[in-house]
Amino acid sequence: MAYMDSTKKAALAPAIKAALKKFGLKGSISVRHYSTLVVTITSGEIDFISNFADCARAANRECGVETAVRDKHIQVNPYWLETSFSDRALEALEAIKAAMSKGNHDRSDIQTDYFDVGWHISINIGKWDKPYVVTG
Repeated sequence: MAYMDSTKKAALAPAIKAALKKFGLKGSISVRHYSTLVVTITSGEIDFISNFADCARAANRECGVETAVRDKHIQVNPYWLETSFSDRALEALEAIKAAMSKGNHDRSDIQTDYFDVGWHISINIGKWDKPYVVTG
């Protein structure tokens, strides 16, 4: 059963903060429902919104692009980073995901409807009520 608490978050926080700092990003780390580690990127030098829109249009996928561009907010799917982002944006998100997943396990077996993960991860670019700000 997925479980995340403030003690585990505190142990992972230095590596996550280092990854954010390396790419010139600011964000917050939180725990949702004792099962999910959440990183919300609030501002930074990388224009994630334009990068996401460019990658989607290049792959002829318009799903979610209009909303992301209008609201300056993306709930990132951590399983599809390489098809949703490119270049420096992809590199930053992969580094953050790796820092968030250190020590995690996934012994799930979809065939038998058995799911076993240490904790879930969620990465947000901006929030629904506070858009992502490009600083550079």
